[in-house]
Amino acid sequence: MTVLLALFGGMALLLYGIRLSGEALQRALGGRLRSLLTGLSRNRVLAVVSGAAITAIIQSSAATTLMLIGFVAAGLMTFRQTLGVILGADIGTTFTVQLIAFRVTDYSPLLVGLGFTTTFVARRRMLKDVGQALLGLGLLFLGLKLILDNAGMLKGSQLAVDLLNAIAGNPVVGVLVGAVFSALVTSSAATLGLALAFGHQGLLSLAGAVAVVLGANIGTCVTALTASIGASAEAKRVAVAHIAFKLLGVALVFPFIGPFTAVVASTAAEPARQIANAHTLFNIGISLAFLPFTPWAARAIESLVPDTQEGDSPFRTRYLDERALEQPALAFGQATREALRMADVVQGMLRDVPVVFGSDHAELLEDVSRRDDQVDFLEREIKLFLSRLGRETMSSDLAQKEIGLISFIGNLENIGDIIDKNLMELGRKKLYQGRRFSDTGWAEIQEFHGIVSKNLERAIAAFAANDRGLAQEVLDQRPLIRQRERDLRESHLGRLRAGLAESIETSEIHLDILTNLKRVSSHVSALAISILEEV
Repeated sequence: MTVLLALFGGMALLLYGIRLSGEALQRALGGRLRSLLTGLSRNRVLAVVSGAAITAIIQSSAATTLMLIGFVAAGLMTFRQTLGVILGADIGTTFTVQLIAFRVTDYSPLLVGLGFTTTFVARRRMLKDVGQALLGLGLLFLGLKLILDNAGMLKGSQLAVDLLNAIAGNPVVGVLVGAVFSALVTSSAATLGLALAFGHQGLLSLAGAVAVVLGANIGTCVTALTASIGASAEAKRVAVAHIAFKLLGVALVFPFIGPFTAVVASTAAEPARQIANAHTLFNIGISLAFLPFTPWAARAIESLVPDTQEGDSPFRTRYLDERALEQPALAFGQATREALRMADVVQGMLRDVPVVFGSDHAELLEDVSRRDDQVDFLEREIKLFLSRLGRETMSSDLAQKEIGLISFIGNLENIGDIIDKNLMELGRKKLYQGRRFSDTGWAEIQEFHGIVSKNLERAIAAFAANDRGLAQEVLDQRPLIRQRERDLRESHLGRLRAGLAESIETSEIHLDILTNLKRVSSHVSALAISILEEV
């Protein structure tokens, strides 16, 4: 029983370490990942390189595939652009397994200590994320150490020996075990980490480990399949491509598993390194083999997953029509309608802020963050559309309106960023730390949120109606909102002086919410200014 507890504990640390370090690095790099993917994906070779690099950083091919599904659903990438990235992700995922195979377990306490210290001492978000990445790596190696130290004791368990012998004796069983286990833990790296430990202790033969490697590559497809449910046809094709490449790769290698195992055995003397090399050779092999055939693969998958007749996607432009660019007034009207649609998304994001903080609604929190991608996409598409308008046929009045519209959507995008990167980050902090506002403090936050939301509603209405008077009302609210923010801040400090436990516990979150709502209010005022200048 003690051995099983140690193995389960080690596996839990290994899994948590992989995810913690990958998510921390993903946060640290932020929009750079999206820029790298969308910027390099037009060239097949560069797409493979970018997919490998990003997956090596975030330590999960499934996570990269999820990002691709999201980008395709948002219209930031096309399905065909993702194929090279998917193949590159298969290569990048081998980095984590190779890292585990080094077994630098003696350094795990140092990494945990360094990561923990950096996370809690650093003030900048970037350094905190780096600290969490180090902490995750330390936990990964600590978990591996627990598994390595206790796996050998399983030699005394006849049940464990029989199971591992069954895997070694029948490749089909090995593939099934690897696939099921990877699907359950949603990580092929964790499955292979366990296989590495068993191989190192002589419990699992190389032939059995190679079968587990093939199965683990199949099991990791479940995450992508789940994420594609309910997505557009283009996004579903990304998941299908990921699954097809893995299944076809396993189908091609499995009949030659004996010769493949012999090749792997010649690459290293140590069992753990051999298993890591099997994973690397398999993924690099299928990526290089399938890369020349991606155009045909794209056509096959498009026929397998045909376009569906669906309503307007929130992640695509609804009103912009390239054919209207020859008529600037018509094109400007379309851009204005798209800007109002963008405004509705931002207004909905702001409306959901108190719901996130009041109910600790994790799903809604992530949904609000996803909507910011939609806002970014719409802002970019509107600006690109306006940039293609014929200047020579545009009146000076329309040119002035264009400047006002660009300012309007720019401020909307800034509001969306504040909600996503600041307010939702505070929501995560409150959720994961289990904090609770005092009743009075929460009522004050809701009150201030209501004031700012009402002013945003006025600004959007002023833009829609081109109403100078309503825009002026928005600006008139500016000093009142500033004064109310100061009053609420002083009220919170009064509760701190009184020693109210809930206020002390949530003070940093409370004050940051007020600050960010005031920043939203500043951009709302800027919306009104752009309207007045336009009129």
